Amino acid sequence: MTAPNALFSELLVILGGVTVAAPLFKRIGLGTVLGYLAAGIVIGPLFRIITTAEELLSVSELGVVFLLFVIGLELKPSRLWQMRRDIFGLGLAQVVLTGLVLTGAILATGLMDWKAAVVAGFGLALSSTAFAMQILESEGDVNTRYGQRSFSMLLFQDLAIVPLLALTSLLDGSGGKPDATPWTDAGVALLTVLGMVLIGRYLLSRIFNVIARTGAREAMIAAALFLVLGSATLMQAVGLSMAMGAFLSGVMLAESSYRHELEADIEPFRGVLLATFFMAVGLSLDINVILDRWLIIIAAVPAMMALKAAVIYGLCRLTGSPHNDAIRIAFLLPQGGEFGFVLFTTAAGSGLLPGDLASLLIVVVTLSMALTPLGSALSRRMLTKAEQEQLDEDFAGAGSDVLLIGFSRFGQIASQMLLADGRDVTILDTSADRVRQAERFGFRIYFGDGTRKDMLLAAGIERAKIVAVCTHNRETTNRIVDLVQSEFPDIRLFVRSYDRIHTIELREKGVELELRETLESALLFGAKTLEGLGTADDVAAEIRRDIRRRDEERLAIQAAEGIYAGTDKLHKRPVTPEPLLKPKKGKAKPEVAEEV
Repeated sequence: MTAPNALFSELLVILGGVTVAAPLFKRIGLGTVLGYLAAGIVIGPLFRIITTAEELLSVSELGVVFLLFVIGLELKPSRLWQMRRDIFGLGLAQVVLTGLVLTGAILATGLMDWKAAVVAGFGLALSSTAFAMQILESEGDVNTRYGQRSFSMLLFQDLAIVPLLALTSLLDGSGGKPDATPWTDAGVALLTVLGMVLIGRYLLSRIFNVIARTGAREAMIAAALFLVLGSATLMQAVGLSMAMGAFLSGVMLAESSYRHELEADIEPFRGVLLATFFMAVGLSLDINVILDRWLIIIAAVPAMMALKAAVIYGLCRLTGSPHNDAIRIAFLLPQGGEFGFVLFTTAAGSGLLPGDLASLLIVVVTLSMALTPLGSALSRRMLTKAEQEQLDEDFAGAGSDVLLIGFSRFGQIASQMLLADGRDVTILDTSADRVRQAERFGFRIYFGDGTRKDMLLAAGIERAKIVAVCTHNRETTNRIVDLVQSEFPDIRLFVRSYDRIHTIELREKGVELELRETLESALLFGAKTLEGLGTADDVAAEIRRDIRRRDEERLAIQAAEGIYAGTDKLHKRPVTPEPLLKPKKGKAKPEVAEEV
């Protein structure tokens, strides 16, 4: 088979692996990252369909590059400046302390001398940007506090690869390049970063503005790819990571008006290449090393991850993270990273690290990456129930015709209607922040838990004519309803419903009024959309009334006979609405999808 045909066949196999692994592992709840790793292991080490893992890994690292560019687009320079303490404080502490702890642990095993142990320890202290950021992104946690702290540590690790490579040169006695010193290399790298910042600040937006005026979309895509790959190549040339260059170029464009367009152009490349990267990590797994040293690996992988997680947890707690955030970060970053491959390969090439030990370390890093998604899922079991801030409350002046429980967006709008008519309303909410914010706008609300009888009594429920339950959590709402009905059976209950099934549950409980939180706004939105399309106002209003009537009829049937009333109960299919006829006209409308 000729080389071009072989390349095409390998590409076809990889795309097939991505296509099969992603939905399969997503369906069974293990996540796409683990699926890509498994696909890579099956394609490579197990069945030897593809044997060129190193070449594929070098190309697929572009997925990490594109990922960092997209993250940079979402992180303005001002926000990056605010993170400086986490980057250079927490990040530095994590690399140094974790490196020292792992170095000591490796020396205690007697497998390496002190020089090789230093390289191995600090190499294992680095985490995988690709794995960690993919997990954060898939869970929507990139912009959370723990997500930002995790990213700060990863960002410093990208910077730390330069001094670590310099340290490797010093330890092997070469002292680096004959015509340069590590300090010279660091100076060149710093000047390059400053040059990129200046170019991004003063030139990039103007360049994209000129390209945009041409109206050629393919030119914008080409320019975006050139920017990402060019900045990555430039940073690699001065000894920094390619991902760092792409990240900086993204940050420089974070405030540009072309940010969203660039993100949309890059996204397809990022997704496919990142999937390929995870597959390449699986492909690079050396089964022979695992078979030869499986006892050491079984002990080394969990030990390394446990030590690393313990150090990270301790540092996060010492620097102000709550327990839950520290647990999340510790279980997100215990794996080895891509730069470990670079450091171990460099050390092996210089003779500082024996080749068999370098292979062993690479396997340890790879397996730790594979365990990261499982560890991240496991961390959820170690989270404690979030402690809510407590406020002292005397309930002076409480006791009105209406006791409204829950002051989120639904409760705020409902209370404005009552207050506008001059009604006295006692408002109860469990969020200390919302209580303070409401007070700044002139509202008087009380801090308290509506699921507690003593709180309801203190809020004056015995003097209330109506209890309006506006909480947004279904379980909380049901507990309040049950409590009020059992302890204060004469009180009228008006309740915010979560969805259709919740509405039926509340009707079974016998509340006087329930209202789905999205029903009326959705009906009004649909009517206004019809009017925007040219439908007469009275016709749109009649359609709105007719849909409300039909919906109420279906609810009555379902409340009496169950949610699957009138359907094929074997397949549990909800009620399907009959076709709606447009009022005043005989033209049929398409079926309306049932809300569940």
